[in-house]
Amino acid sequence: MAGRRERWGGRAGGGVLAGSVVLGACLGGGACSGQGAAVRDAAAGDPVAVLHGAADRLVAAGSSKARTAMEMASGGTRVTIRGEGVYDFRERRGSLKVLLPADAAGNRDHRPITELLTPGALFMKNRGAGVPDDKWVRVETATLSDGNLVTGGATDPFTAAEVLRGTRTAAYVGRTEVAGTAVRHYRGTADLARAARDATPDNREKLAAAAEGFATAEVPFDVYLDDEGRIRKLRHRFSFVNGQYEGTVAVSSTTLLYDFGTEVRVRLPAEGDIYAGRIAEGPAGKD
Repeated sequence: MAGRRERWGGRAGGGVLAGSVVLGACLGGGACSGQGAAVRDAAAGDPVAVLHGAADRLVAAGSSKARTAMEMASGGTRVTIRGEGVYDFRERRGSLKVLLPADAAGNRDHRPITELLTPGALFMKNRGAGVPDDKWVRVETATLSDGNLVTGGATDPFTAAEVLRGTRTAAYVGRTEVAGTAVRHYRGTADLARAARDATPDNREKLAAAAEGFATAEVPFDVYLDDEGRIRKLRHRFSFVNGQYEGTVAVSSTTLLYDFGTEVRVRLPAEGDIYAGRIAEGPAGKD
């Protein structure tokens, strides 16, 4: 497949996606231990100020591998979409393989969706819903009512970190471990409108759209930082009203970051490989 690394043209004629993309396809603390740890944590500073700068620590780290999990609950149904890949925090781009859950009968017909995360756009392959197998779907993320915090079935890792720029209240919970790494656990609430105001230019429109589109702009979170201030695990809890379901959809989005400094190569699809037809608005993989 012909490809390119950096530029893409205007909005491809894929139509406007109403509501979720992957979401429409289907409907995870510890105590402080020891006086030495307490001293280190006391020196870490005000929790709100620490979390406002957490995204900057990821930029300094450069890149990482990532695992994601998005759990959605609506009308008594609960499902989890999982992803795995790499992300470059300086270039604001990454690649994920997103696995949809089995259906009610236990069948797992869906192939993994390949997602390319870039500033301003989300590219998806194996999208289904009438899209040819060899074509990519491009979505302008600023046009999505959730700012692509939920739509892709995985929250962009840097956008997730920038939500913390809107932290209004936070408390230090204690020291624990994440995947064998010592971390500091914080719990708090962020405001999406404030996060949009303080975010980097690439994420301002997305977060502003989420602030307007979610049921509430207040986002509870738990975050775990290593001793270099880098996010190792981040869990947000969103809620929004979606026309496909009755009532409010509750979403828990978890991002796990590890292997900092890993090599990241993201090749964007050529214009001719991007689907230009109408995208079905039903569940992914079905017309």
